[in-house]
Amino acid sequence: MKPAPDIQHSISGQPWRWRGGAVDGLGGNFQPDDLVTGLLLSRGCRREELAAYRNPTIRAFMPDPSIFRDMDRAAERIVTAIDTREKVTIFGDYDVDGATSAALLIRLLRSLGLEAGAYIPDRLMEGYGPSGEALVRLAENGSSLIVTVDCGAMAFEALAMAKQAGVDVIVVDHHKCASELPVAHSLVNPNRLDEGEGAAHGHLAAVGVAFLLGAAILRKLREAGFFDDRPEPKLIELLDIVALGTVADVAALHGLNRAFVAQGLKVMQGRRNVGLNALIEASRLDRAPVASDFGFRLGPRINAGGRVGQSDLGVRLLTTEDPEEAREIAVQLEHFNEERRAIEMTVTEQALELGKGQDNRAVALVSGAGWHPGVIGIVASRLKERMGRPAIVVAIDEDGTGKGSGRSISGVDLGAAVIAAKDNGLLVAGGGHAMAAGLTVEAGKIDALADFLDERLSADVAKAQGERALLLDAVIAPGGVTPALVDALEEGGPYGAGWPGPRIATGPVRIIKADIVGQDHVRAIVAGEDGRSLKTIAFRTADTPLGQAILGAGRDRKLWVAGRAKIDDWGPRPAAELHLEDAAWAD
Repeated sequence: MKPAPDIQHSISGQPWRWRGGAVDGLGGNFQPDDLVTGLLLSRGCRREELAAYRNPTIRAFMPDPSIFRDMDRAAERIVTAIDTREKVTIFGDYDVDGATSAALLIRLLRSLGLEAGAYIPDRLMEGYGPSGEALVRLAENGSSLIVTVDCGAMAFEALAMAKQAGVDVIVVDHHKCASELPVAHSLVNPNRLDEGEGAAHGHLAAVGVAFLLGAAILRKLREAGFFDDRPEPKLIELLDIVALGTVADVAALHGLNRAFVAQGLKVMQGRRNVGLNALIEASRLDRAPVASDFGFRLGPRINAGGRVGQSDLGVRLLTTEDPEEAREIAVQLEHFNEERRAIEMTVTEQALELGKGQDNRAVALVSGAGWHPGVIGIVASRLKERMGRPAIVVAIDEDGTGKGSGRSISGVDLGAAVIAAKDNGLLVAGGGHAMAAGLTVEAGKIDALADFLDERLSADVAKAQGERALLLDAVIAPGGVTPALVDALEEGGPYGAGWPGPRIATGPVRIIKADIVGQDHVRAIVAGEDGRSLKTIAFRTADTPLGQAILGAGRDRKLWVAGRAKIDDWGPRPAAELHLEDAAWAD
């Protein structure tokens, strides 16, 4: 391992630092086992937890579901519905977390002899969350119990209408709650402000909360002797769905979420879910899935149905037992995903242009008439990445109503700020969590909203930006970036939000060849002082300082480069490459 470079100001304008604890775990002639230990410790794992974090199991991290407020009450109500064969509808959000949460409960109830229906609102026609009209309509059609998943925590008016219609509603959510809760039969959410011990699990996605509800339901049935004459369903067999929703919703991968994803990947290898199998085939994934595939391959395809296609396709795919139907839906989702990409590219270009004039803002807030609301969340992510600050993108419809989606940076709670803006009368609706938020705003109040967010979050954003640094886990010579190194690094996973993938630096290197490929990606071959070369790629950077530096460096200037070591599957044999995130001049 090479000595660490002393980079105080990189090409992207930040210092390079060791991730906390990494040096101690990686010094000297480290072995793969030492490397994994260093990776775990540097991400907050305590030494006494090393064994559990190396092999994260549900048993090691699973809390008693009864610690959550309303959990037992919700489970008892669903058990009653199972016993009396009530008509039950699962009302889910139109994104991956909503689809997987709904699919998990539908599949579990089906295994218990109750065929629950699904209702996924149309993003364009109905918007986010349960509407009173939809809940009343479901009641009129015979549903006596509705379970909302990944939505409902702020649906005051809708749930009041449902209560008046005489239907019980159970809310299973993870979004931030107000101090006052909507009227519901029960509301299970680790982010309730009055939550006690369960608040420690506020990082769960809705599908994780749904899994805990499933465990509570099975326990109630077991205690009642329900399984004395029939087999008990294995809830663990649904972990592939839980893992997909957890990663796609960018939930922090520590604690129970880490076990969900690690064990979910193992369940997925069994190929029990015909819908997931069809989706894997449609995405042309010809190897065993890894955690990042949930976020970059499988998740976007399920999301595409809710963004630009049919909102219920994801749930239908994940609950069907018919391979032919699964293949047809997967093909539809692939088509919608291609359409989504084209729309996203156009809106992103316009949003980035508008964002150029907002360097003085704590939160970049851009809006456009006619923008497709199905892609604004993705565009907000792009804007956040480019500007290094929270970003909100608002699509304004013909009536002058804006639908907005926001993404934040570490250390800045955007969801709480959006809820505060709603409480101050600036929004028609709004909510979310620390890293993401959604809102509805009148076009005439967008500037006032921008001012409010600027005043509320400027100190937090300045602090987060001031503490910004590129954190390194190891410094490796170019020739040492091999498939074996990638395999060793992966042992510290699964990686994702809250458990960042390992970042390595290598250099000094010379640029042997550099060009632009795909959608403004900069590809380069670099060589170290010993002449050994390494393939690199920097995604969507052609017009950024990083991309321009690589393209213009030539063979005479030396660089340190840093990024994620990955396996390149496209060649005749697997090889390692570096996905660049930053670089610094070495001379």
